[in-house]
Amino acid sequence: MTNTKKINTLLAGAVAAMTIGMAGHAAAMGPDAEKEKCYGVAKAGKNDCGSADKAHGCAGLAKVDGSGVEWIALPKGLCEKLVNGSLEPVSAEAPAPAEAPAAAE
Repeated sequence: MTNTKKINTLLAGAVAAMTIGMAGHAAAMGPDAEKEKCYGVAKAGKNDCGSADKAHGCAGLAKVDGSGVEWIALPKGLCEKLVNGSLEPVSAEAPAPAEAPAAAE
């Protein structure tokens, strides 16, 4: 075999291996039919896949516990039973507290 043919064969094998690996990773990234994305309950560093606000695109990069934009896949029906669990992303900013009415003098 010539050097060029060896290099082409090695490159083709590497591309095939990466494609197979990426296909398996893509299947693991999203929840299956029996699971749903649950926002607001992931521990720091324990999130599944990317954040809803597009701050990152990988699992395990959550910076804080309970972020409303980070999710984990849970069995259907469990998320809304958990404290802070939401099926939709929750804004990172908490709403401002309502001001109390002024006391009558």
